[in-house]
Amino acid sequence: MRSLAELKLESYRKGEPPLSDHEIKELATLLPEWQVVEIQGIKRLERVYTFKNFVQALAFTQQVGELAEAEDHHPALLTEWGRVKVSWWTHFVKGLHRNDFIIAAKTDQLYAA
Repeated sequence: MRSLAELKLESYRKGEPPLSDHEIKELATLLPEWQVVEIQGIKRLERVYTFKNFVQALAFTQQVGELAEAEDHHPALLTEWGRVKVSWWTHFVKGLHRNDFIIAAKTDQLYAA
């Protein structure tokens, strides 16, 4: 089976619902470092990445931004000294979509590189 990071993001279909709790739980097992949080009634994937300093954190933020632009899927990013919090969710479905798990795995690859 291919890893999530190897998969391509899918196009959204009109009226497509967010993932069910069961689907989220199943996919979340593939990304143990990520947390599913709910903010203003919308489920999101969040992870905090740590770095030795602000320069490294800022460089990672730039890499995530470039990934987001390339995939046309954009996260919330909070860059601080020595850490970056990344939050993925799909505005179109008002919650989590399979794409969020795929791009979270791609974000992990950036961090590991």
